[in-house]
Amino acid sequence: MNRSVKSILLAIFAVMIIIPFTSCAKKFTFLNSTVVPGADGYVKVEKDKNKNYIINVEVSDLAEVERVQASKTTYVVWMETDEGNAENLGQLKSSTSFFSKRHNASLETVSSYKPVKIFITTEEGVNTQFPGRQVVLTTENFKVK
Repeated sequence: MNRSVKSILLAIFAVMIIIPFTSCAKKFTFLNSTVVPGADGYVKVEKDKNKNYIINVEVSDLAEVERVQASKTTYVVWMETDEGNAENLGQLKSSTSFFSKRHNASLETVSSYKPVKIFITTEEGVNTQFPGRQVVLTTENFKVK
């Protein structure tokens, strides 16, 4: 009996140590795309200690941008804010693994604006001020505290 009590106390102690280190990030998946049907991905959003939003975008099996729209050169990630504005978060960075032919792309950024939706467009350059018409992937509207 003494051994089982010690085991229970040890388990409780371990949980108490682990809980503060777990992330409170919310994960939102991209909807299926008719533009790039093979693409799959998600967005993680969490608040930091300064009340900014850390946004992490991960996408796999995304076609090269020139194959989606010949006149475009890059994928740009956008955030719709709770005020209804579209904010340019930056360019997706692409990579392929040595052991895999899957094309992966990611972006991690911080914003002081509260996101309600994340979407990706094809653009002629990363510094564009407004999103183009070619939306490649999008999330549904979501809520982050």
